[in-house]
Amino acid sequence: MEWDYHKTLTSIQNPLVKQVAKLKDRRHRDELGLMVIEGYREIARAFESGIRINQLFVCRERLQNEQAEGIIQQATQAGSEILEIDTRILEKIAYRENPDGLVAVARQPAWSLEDFRLSQCPLVVVAAGLEKPGNLGSILRSVDAAGADGVVVCDGITDPANPNVIRAATGTLFTAQLAKASPEETLLWLAEKRIRILAASPEGRNEFWDTDWRRPCAIVVGTEHAGLDKRWREGAEETVRIPMKGRADSLNVAVTTALLLFEAVRQRKGIASR
Repeated sequence: MEWDYHKTLTSIQNPLVKQVAKLKDRRHRDELGLMVIEGYREIARAFESGIRINQLFVCRERLQNEQAEGIIQQATQAGSEILEIDTRILEKIAYRENPDGLVAVARQPAWSLEDFRLSQCPLVVVAAGLEKPGNLGSILRSVDAAGADGVVVCDGITDPANPNVIRAATGTLFTAQLAKASPEETLLWLAEKRIRILAASPEGRNEFWDTDWRRPCAIVVGTEHAGLDKRWREGAEETVRIPMKGRADSLNVAVTTALLLFEAVRQRKGIASR
């Protein structure tokens, strides 16, 4: 299949190539308000969610999936700039090892609490101080799978546009709702929406299956090393823990979040969610 590319890039010194390569650094992403999306599934889910793709870089030598044609046609119809590149340029702009031939540059969503839509019985995850971007990506996958309302990132540290978040989320960064806010803004928002705060902690008072998850609630998870800060511990209606029978004193934060989410799903059977 031959595609009508808008432009062909042949030099790794091209200014646009250099600019995209710099988007691996958060400072440049924040300055320009852009993000890089790699992979067929991730780009397809971005399109499905209405994410505006500015440029789509296509390396014919690396295209490995028949879905490529549909993605390229969709990008063309959406008015994205289509650029044909060679392997050298692909490896310069791609974050992953062995990239599959498609790299998109998109504008970052607003990720605002004002745009966050809540169900009749909200179930929200609040990420407060996650240490690794991959954990946020895994949490987004669990939120998507559980049908929860979404994630609020409120630490100022974790960057949802980090390529490791996008990769770990397998595109669910674009299908699950996400907002960025300060802890103070998040606490106020939860209070206004009458969403009770349940803080996950190894020292939590109640075992997680003894907690009532059938009411509107926010699961607050923090760094595995330091846990939740004083604001969240004091603001929580309840602290919950997962019983540990081995020598490990805590679980990976993404694993913890998944367990809590699906306990909520189990308890909420038969309750309308949206």
